[in-house]
Amino acid sequence: MMQWWLAPLVVLVSLLLTASLRHYALARSLVDVPGPRRSHAVPTPRGGGMAIVVSFLSVIVLLAGAEMLNAPMLFALLGGGGLVAVIGFIDDHRHVPVRWRLAGHFVAAAWGLYWVGGVPPLVMFGTQVSLGWVGAVIALLYLVWLLNLYNFMDGIDGIAGIEAVSVCMGACLIYWIGEGEHLMVFPLALMLAVLGFLYWNFPSAKIFMGDAGSGFLGLVLGLLSLHAGWESSQLFWCWLILLGVFVVDATYTLIRRLLRGVKVYEAHRSHTYQLASRRAGTHLPVTIAVLLINVFWLLPVAACVMLFDIDGVVGLLVAYVPLLALAVAYNAGGDA
Repeated sequence: MMQWWLAPLVVLVSLLLTASLRHYALARSLVDVPGPRRSHAVPTPRGGGMAIVVSFLSVIVLLAGAEMLNAPMLFALLGGGGLVAVIGFIDDHRHVPVRWRLAGHFVAAAWGLYWVGGVPPLVMFGTQVSLGWVGAVIALLYLVWLLNLYNFMDGIDGIAGIEAVSVCMGACLIYWIGEGEHLMVFPLALMLAVLGFLYWNFPSAKIFMGDAGSGFLGLVLGLLSLHAGWESSQLFWCWLILLGVFVVDATYTLIRRLLRGVKVYEAHRSHTYQLASRRAGTHLPVTIAVLLINVFWLLPVAACVMLFDIDGVVGLLVAYVPLLALAVAYNAGGDA
């Protein structure tokens, strides 16, 4: 477990770094301007997510130096997460072509996947399944998709930060009830790093996370889910359940847009959360709704999967079906 005095230090470092990055962004005119494909109404500086990156990676290096976590996972997070953050940081300053950005994402995901040990064997409907090289390809696509969907879902005040905090909090609780306390250090450190940033991003954003922060969070959460899978197949399914809001909204929206023949890499406002925020006329209730869904729906389902040894696929379906119904009800991926 993390040394108690590091907890407030991580939050403080993230808080102060975000403030510095805000001044930097304003001085460099790194500002997102409102437009028809954006959900904010006021010009807002971007790039604050680098505070999350620096504070999180710094604390895990300190903990590794104190021999409180293993080297392979440190290399996975430093190399994979660091590369995604650098690509995002450059993209926040000047546009990086999609093909080069995706190439970098695949390299980062492959690096992280190698050090995390590849794909753990998963139990599905009572049978342990080891997919070999096919599983490695699927896992690579999973990581790349997760880091990109996190970027897609970072479109209203506080939503990406609240998602990370509530998912990590839920993972820590699941680890505690599942006797995996030794795994808690990673989600706990990430949660603390995000909390410092959230002061500047919620309830009304004074700075946005930017591609550096959102892509980093997506990849790190994906790597943590695979890392947990080596401890227990149930833990991997719990992570997927906890990430349900972002996974279902982004995936359903992408599929709808693909079927409509729309260029999926172009900015849009047809995600469920974006449509809901427009209907509400403000971001706050939607972000709070994501928090409530995570805490009072997805976390209990994940806890039941862990406590009562419910099949992970069954738990995933139970968790995701209502979220899919919401996406359908809001016509996510349709004309917006």
